[in-house]
Amino acid sequence: MDGKLIILGCGGSAGVPAIGNWWGACDPNEPKNIRTRPSIALKTKDKLVIVDTGPDFREQMNREKLGAPDAVIITHTHFDHVNGIDELRTFQRQDKERTFPTYGMADTLKSLQAHAHYMFQPSENGFYRTVCVPHEIKLGKNVIENIPMQMFEQEHGTMPTLGIRIGNVAYSTDVKRLDGFAMETLEGVVTWIVDGAGYHNRSNPVHACIEEIAEMNEKIGAKQVFLTHMPPIMDYKTMVKELPDNFAPAYDGLAIDFAAA
Repeated sequence: MDGKLIILGCGGSAGVPAIGNWWGACDPNEPKNIRTRPSIALKTKDKLVIVDTGPDFREQMNREKLGAPDAVIITHTHFDHVNGIDELRTFQRQDKERTFPTYGMADTLKSLQAHAHYMFQPSENGFYRTVCVPHEIKLGKNVIENIPMQMFEQEHGTMPTLGIRIGNVAYSTDVKRLDGFAMETLEGVVTWIVDGAGYHNRSNPVHACIEEIAEMNEKIGAKQVFLTHMPPIMDYKTMVKELPDNFAPAYDGLAIDFAAA
């Protein structure tokens, strides 16, 4: 199964620029510093799977000219990853029979259904229909919309998050540490897209820093590492100059080919 992984957003929880037009250390004249909240799309010839639906979901889908997804995966329920899920209702208005399989770990789905209960159950008067249908993800091998994937749990400080490997590409947003199973799952991946919001701050309790990512990649062995979840303190051109040769900052709209066995 071949396809493209599209970076819908690679910004931190506030995006870049943050509200108040705050750019931090980011040069506002560099288009690749414009970052929406973290999300990716997995696109094959006839399927579209979205990973996370943050506050910029509508903007991201319109920018990339993407239609209704066939399924949605939620890595965890921090609001910068789920607060755009309501946008799926608009797709349903265009096709009233459509529902969206929504995948996540058990605790993630429980939290999401508490936060956005109206998306998972119809209203008593029947005016609002069920939009999302929950499907619990098991760690290890999964197939979602004909795309083989390997799922693993990640430590994010305040809650676990879901990491995903799709053949030769892997996605690890919102991660501080990886356990042995996660490291084994990632080992040998060609391209690793990983949360680097800790930048050079090893004491960040919830996000990995670049040095920690480099240490993990000594075992994983990814040939190309793209940083995501980047806050306004991380300027694109500054990072290009200072990162190791096989590291690079991601940017919104970046497309990466994947081959999933």
